[in-house]
Amino acid sequence: MWCYRGGSISAEPRINDRIRVPEVRLVGPSGEQVGIVPLAKALELAQEYDLDLVEVAATARPPVCKLMDYGKFKYESAMKAREARKNQAHTVIKEMKLRPKIDPHDYDTKKGHVVRFLKQGDKVKITIMFRGREQSRPELGFRLLQRLAEDVQDLGFIESNPKQDGRNMIMVLGPHKKKTEAMAEAREAQAARKAERQGRTAQDDEAAGADADGAEQAPAEA
Repeated sequence: MWCYRGGSISAEPRINDRIRVPEVRLVGPSGEQVGIVPLAKALELAQEYDLDLVEVAATARPPVCKLMDYGKFKYESAMKAREARKNQAHTVIKEMKLRPKIDPHDYDTKKGHVVRFLKQGDKVKITIMFRGREQSRPELGFRLLQRLAEDVQDLGFIESNPKQDGRNMIMVLGPHKKKTEAMAEAREAQAARKAERQGRTAQDDEAAGADADGAEQAPAEA
């Protein structure tokens, strides 16, 4: 009876001499179907092409193997995985707290933060905090949340309707744009600003050079 005694199981495919089957279904370097061939013949072709014989479907009968540069394949796969992790977008929930009787200036400031969060592709949890007698006027908080949702409706939508949670009232706004789209737009904007700065620097250098040439060519005063 076989028993697993610990240790890691390799996720690496079997290659070349590690393949232990009498025959394989062979795929050529360009993806062409060679057909079912003896393992010895497949290894011989791998040597001729100066490539590796890689088992790509071990559970097939017979197993499917492909001729490829395995080192290059591993490198490209690692780079793709790294790029995917780099571009992976994690939705973040930001939080903004308001009072039911917030003054106009503070409201505009808080709304500005909400706008920025939504533009970045983040969700925003809006919390209205009631104190003392304000708890008997939940409609104040509801109206404030509705007003905020209407003010930012071009950027976000109500994902979770206002609801009472103890002394607080909570609403969640979701962004219209996905996080990946917001990140891509931010990168484009950053590249555009960089190009604009470089353009201004080049123009300033040209202007400085022209001024210096003009000064050299100006006739000396008697």
